[in-house]
Amino acid sequence: MDDAALLAHINELVAEEQKLVETPHHDPERLSALEVTLDQCWDLLRQRRARREFGLDEDVVSTRDARTVEGYQQ
Repeated sequence: MDDAALLAHINELVAEEQKLVETPHHDPERLSALEVTLDQCWDLLRQRRARREFGLDEDVVSTRDARTVEGYQQ
């Protein structure tokens, strides 16, 4: 998936997340899953950009597991 496709997917997920949040009785499990997926997508985009910055092949990155991505410190 290239950056444009990844950003389009992120935008779709954000739209779904916002729609869920605005729903009075939204599904908390779906919201939680969306948040994790969004974190994974952002992480993947950061990996691609970092590899590109250093002249490395950006297409060899892969999505990290939820436990890894959710364990990052802010």
